[in-house]
Amino acid sequence: MAASRRLALMRQVLHQWLPPAILLTSLLVVWEVLVRLFDVPVWLLPAPSRVGQTFVESLPILGGHVVATLRVTALGAGLALVTGIGLALALDAVPLIRRAVYPLLVVSQTVPIVAIAPLLVIGLGFGLLPKVLVVALVTFFPITVSLAGGLRDADRDMVRLFQAMDASYWQTLRLLRWPAALPSFFRGLRIAVTYSVIAAVIAEWIGAEAGLGVYIARSLRAFRTDQVFVAALVTSLLTLILFALLVVLERRLLAWKGTE
Repeated sequence: MAASRRLALMRQVLHQWLPPAILLTSLLVVWEVLVRLFDVPVWLLPAPSRVGQTFVESLPILGGHVVATLRVTALGAGLALVTGIGLALALDAVPLIRRAVYPLLVVSQTVPIVAIAPLLVIGLGFGLLPKVLVVALVTFFPITVSLAGGLRDADRDMVRLFQAMDASYWQTLRLLRWPAALPSFFRGLRIAVTYSVIAAVIAEWIGAEAGLGVYIARSLRAFRTDQVFVAALVTSLLTLILFALLVVLERRLLAWKGTE
């Protein structure tokens, strides 16, 4: 019985991950062949093999930059999480706040972060705070909107039942609407996590002493395109790891939905 379950799990994993793995491998092979065939300069477009070699050689240096980027990401995402939850609850509890603030939230997302980040650096210096604020500004919107939408989409009949039982707003929120909003909330968190590492790299690129953004800026000035690809690879890996951890957490916290 256990063997059949393992076999079924292996088939599921292969069915899900084999096609993208084959496509990615094919693209890398084509990339390698074209670079070698046309003798493309390394500073213009390095071959995947060169990127891999540079990745191994850069591991001792990358460690400190990765730690710096993860610290900015964690602090910024944590600030966005607290702010997003608080703002979503305020939007849900007070209709006047929702009507006044929600349009401004949408407008705030039309301002490019590359325009905001330099202003924060000028005003707050090259320390940790402006970079944390950049990450928070990028990631709080999907958290706020997804949670506010999830709270509003709670089952209307169940809400009326709670009202008929004379439940308070906070009792209804804790026992009904918050659990119902968790799936939507985690969808927003997945989007926020995807943006968080990229936002941290952009903030570091504009002004910092360490981090993947600094590593990219220095590599560009030295025409080390292979190192830029390495930084992009590491950024993608960090994003995928954080995304996977969030998915695991979501499945554990929402395991009760499987029993419905």
